[in-house]
Amino acid sequence: MLSFAIQSLDDAVMEEARQYIDSLTKPPGSLGRLEEIAIQLAGMTSQVKPDITPGILVFAADHGVVVENVSAAPQSVTHQMAINMVEGGAGISIFGQMIGATVDVYDVGIMQDVPSEKVIKKKVRIGTGNITKECAMTAEEAWKAIEVGYEAAKQTIARGVRCLIVGELGIGNTTPSSAILSVLLERDPLSVVGRGAGINDEQLQNKIEVCRESIAYHQPNKNDAIDILSKIGGLEIAAMTGAMLAAAELRVPILLDGFICTVSACLAKLLAPGSEQYMLVSHQSVEPGHIAASEFLGKKALISLDLRLGEGTGAAIAYPIVQAANVMVKNMATFESAKVTL
Repeated sequence: MLSFAIQSLDDAVMEEARQYIDSLTKPPGSLGRLEEIAIQLAGMTSQVKPDITPGILVFAADHGVVVENVSAAPQSVTHQMAINMVEGGAGISIFGQMIGATVDVYDVGIMQDVPSEKVIKKKVRIGTGNITKECAMTAEEAWKAIEVGYEAAKQTIARGVRCLIVGELGIGNTTPSSAILSVLLERDPLSVVGRGAGINDEQLQNKIEVCRESIAYHQPNKNDAIDILSKIGGLEIAAMTGAMLAAAELRVPILLDGFICTVSACLAKLLAPGSEQYMLVSHQSVEPGHIAASEFLGKKALISLDLRLGEGTGAAIAYPIVQAANVMVKNMATFESAKVTL
């Protein structure tokens, strides 16, 4: 069982960054949220001009609840898309290449064996249980999945990644994510359940009922992340949580993707309060629960493009905004250096 040591942001370096940004050749505050991001990055890293080399970790797993007709796609798509990702054809593959990021795909619970050496095999179990009738996994398996993500993040950071993007792959995974958020917020699933990959009205109503049934059956403790994960969670959701906690411990900025990733971040906050300080929400998903999940973290998204693909794609697309904040601090002239007098 892991324990997590999360440091507070470096207030002194944040103030140093704030003063330095005000000395740049522009009116104070004129670059808006870019200035806020740069100050946050300084606090996270204790550097006014940090390295933010990006790296992407995608965790893949299947869900037993798919048999309840909650998804628009068949379960076999999880294993097929894992291969597509490592072969360079998926959304996260092309957007990762666009920003110069490494993309590592981990199998933490895909139903089938993935016939590709490029997919990193760390299977905790073969899919989760059907959460309407049984626990998703044991508490021990929840911890194992967290540890897979934790170690994966430590390894990629050791290789030089200084801004972590975490993504997921798993047909049906918006259902456990919605159930988890309902528990954390003590809200009826009606307010957070969305259409995922594109289910119809009948399936949407069924998905809401599936979340209600699962919560009523298990009665998860909203203050216990492991209880929630083991009863109604997902293996890739747990692995993302672990990756975020490793990055927060190592003071590496985390660029969150959409709904499922942000729910994982909420669990990270529950497991290790303060870890959310190291997170930026990249985009506002069309999933109705995403705003509520972001508010749970005290965050506001950088962009809104009506995205709902997952995989980490929204974070990769938004990364150039974080990069722009970093370039501003690193490369923009000060009034003194440019000999500009106001």
